[in-house]
Amino acid sequence: MTDFHGKKVLVLGGSRGIGAAIVRRFANDGANVTFTYAGSKDAADALATTTGAEAVKSDASDRGQTIATVKAAGPIDVLVVNAGTLVLGDPLETDPDAVDRMIDINVRAPYHASVEAARLMPEGGRIVIIGSVNGDRMPFAGGAAYALTKSAVQGMARGLARDFGPRNITVNVIQPGPIDTDMNPADGPMKDTMHGFMALKRHGRPEEIAGLAAYLAGPEAGFITGAMHTIDGGMGA
Repeated sequence: MTDFHGKKVLVLGGSRGIGAAIVRRFANDGANVTFTYAGSKDAADALATTTGAEAVKSDASDRGQTIATVKAAGPIDVLVVNAGTLVLGDPLETDPDAVDRMIDINVRAPYHASVEAARLMPEGGRIVIIGSVNGDRMPFAGGAAYALTKSAVQGMARGLARDFGPRNITVNVIQPGPIDTDMNPADGPMKDTMHGFMALKRHGRPEEIAGLAAYLAGPEAGFITGAMHTIDGGMGA
């Protein structure tokens, strides 16, 4: 457990799954937490009630909304960008608009949110972006566009780490493998295929991702930046 009392944390995409686990972790560790949601109002309201966090509706596909949301949060100590979406399918048949929207959410939103947060972020602030192991490898067909977005985040984080380094603001990417969420349930139809690639034959838990996020946002991780942190049960071992 890391002590985040007196720290302000903004989590973009925090109402469900990994995002909700991150909100709970920071709130339990004493932080003043604000999180965004797009369509899951009931889940957001329930999470806000149980954690004391503030829920704000914001569409990560809208650059203006994303920047305004970060700006409205004021100076924050920690930004976690978890908002993301997944489009899979034959690239010859996939809707180009769906791909462009995914790029807006998975690439442009983390970039613009990070830049806006850094404007007022105090010395030693933390930026943590939730990427994917698919930024390193794509072991099945149909994931080219999704992998593109997650690889782009890697380059962005390395670059922003250089840009913000003089202020001791760190920028890191967490790259989960299969995690038990609504989007990728542990008992889903792909579980046997995915577990076949892995050293640990199970899905990860959202709380395990939240624990890594808390570590990277804490004082012991002050010398870690521009790095990709894979947490995938040995999928690439």
